[in-house]
Amino acid sequence: MKILVTGGTGYIGSHTVVELQAKGFEVIIVDNLSNSTIDVLDNIAKISGKKPLFEKFDLTDPVITSAFFKLHSDISAVIHFAAFKAVGESVENPLKYYHNNLLSLVNILQGMVENNIRDIVFSSSCTVYGQPEQLPAREDTPVQKAVSPYGNTKQICEEIITDTSLTANIRGVLLRYFNPIGAHETAFIGELPLGVPNCLMPYITQTAIGKRPFLRVWGDDYETPDGTAIRDYIHVVDLAKAHVVAVERLTGGICRQNVEIFNLGTGNGLSVLEVIKSFERTSGVKLNYEIKERRAGDIVKVWADTEFANRELGWKAEKSLDEMTESAWKWELALANRK
Repeated sequence: MKILVTGGTGYIGSHTVVELQAKGFEVIIVDNLSNSTIDVLDNIAKISGKKPLFEKFDLTDPVITSAFFKLHSDISAVIHFAAFKAVGESVENPLKYYHNNLLSLVNILQGMVENNIRDIVFSSSCTVYGQPEQLPAREDTPVQKAVSPYGNTKQICEEIITDTSLTANIRGVLLRYFNPIGAHETAFIGELPLGVPNCLMPYITQTAIGKRPFLRVWGDDYETPDGTAIRDYIHVVDLAKAHVVAVERLTGGICRQNVEIFNLGTGNGLSVLEVIKSFERTSGVKLNYEIKERRAGDIVKVWADTEFANRELGWKAEKSLDEMTESAWKWELALANRK
């Protein structure tokens, strides 16, 4: 089977490509390289022994996207990662996020419908829950008003897929995942944002290695045990494996309804300071960090109820926080050694 992975040279996408290839799938990647680099393809090949097919273009272009789907009408399923994902940036530039994240999905679904491609796995997010009234967040937890344009694009994209499935031969699995960190054990691929990182883990590792003078901790006055925000951190390889299970579920006709939703996390809420302490423990490096004011668009705390995903998908996150932070540090060291 040929699987299209949009955003496949990105952080989660590249790890998912590796896991797909390990299961024997043929992979074709579409990416505009706006937040990744072309050498990721070679690094994927170092792990899997096979370089995936690659097309560089912007999925917000309906003409190019339509032509692509006509050329590759033999695609069995789509995994859609390609999106802008920085909460803070989305608050500052909402139109950039609505244009990119919504149009790309609309064009993909149009191409799927026109070429009788049925199955899509969508990269959704726990941000759709906003600040849940009850924790842990379950798949049936009421979706709150999004606190950022980024989160709102994920809510709208879920609605677009659901609405499309009512009138077209489209089936979807919406994976609401929490906070992926870590890197592949080989240290050939990992998280490498272009410019200043918006996510915690690359900011930690770049500070530790000297690329950044200090780490910013956004707020220490939240109603949490240590005052810092709480998230459910999951190893990116555990997350990638769940996408393979979702593809197999769709293509194997196992889905119970046209659109299914699953939370992907560990089920454990960890604070920013707990992640910092884990990194210092596994790396042996003392971090220089400063407390800053809360960042617009951030919620106080969220973590997943993973019981449904564990039972229905037969999947479970396995790696510990220390394994996550240790692998992220090995990745950062590997990057330094390449230069």
